[in-house]
Amino acid sequence: MKYRVIEGNCAQVLPLLRKCDTLFADPPDGIRLNYDKFNDRWASDFAYADWLATLTADWIQHAKTVWVSYNAKHDVLYKAALVGKVLERWPKVEIKPFVQVFTFGQYRREDCANNHRPLLRLRWPDSPLFPAAIKVPSWRELNGDKRAKKGGRVPGDVWDFPRVTGNSKQRRAWHPTQLNELLVERAVKLTTPPDGFVIDPFGGTGTTLRVCKALKIACTCVEISENYCRRMADENDVKLYQFQDGRIKHAG
Repeated sequence: MKYRVIEGNCAQVLPLLRKCDTLFADPPDGIRLNYDKFNDRWASDFAYADWLATLTADWIQHAKTVWVSYNAKHDVLYKAALVGKVLERWPKVEIKPFVQVFTFGQYRREDCANNHRPLLRLRWPDSPLFPAAIKVPSWRELNGDKRAKKGGRVPGDVWDFPRVTGNSKQRRAWHPTQLNELLVERAVKLTTPPDGFVIDPFGGTGTTLRVCKALKIACTCVEISENYCRRMADENDVKLYQFQDGRIKHAG
């Protein structure tokens, strides 16, 4: 099955799936948002960071490369938690920080507004990269400089993609958060071969599924909310499954 949506807890579903080339995760933000079927309220920021790092350690055992996009509020504690959860167990795992920047941040008076979102990439040493797949026009190309090399350049680790706000054509108003499809596309293309397989453990609005369908790359989205799952499946015309009694069953 090239594309599918599975209703269930990702920690229970993932062991039943085959190992993937890329796992792209956009977990709940840990800032008390109103997700359907997920309680985004935590005893402390330390508890959230420990939860996310524990999941990440699970993910890296099931994927060649893992991407995690998360709220900047948790950057320091999450990375610190990864030392014990991942690096001390598997010191050869490469952890490379990226960042999504955006001009239109939230308006604030009492402090500087947040205009970035961390994006962390974890990969095993033998996991392939496909930098030629994400080349962009260089400054020289865009400005008619004859010294410009044809074919563009591989972008750096700062990715400028706008937030998906209420007036965006990408926006699905039935979900509290959503990533830009172009950001997900770049990440998927960098670490996934054309015949590869992608897993999204927090399916949400189906951004990763839409991106993978456009790229013709196999994808499975896991999501705990039945409402979100049905919306994803219906919009993308894919089959819906459910995790029940330790098995993945077709939902009909």
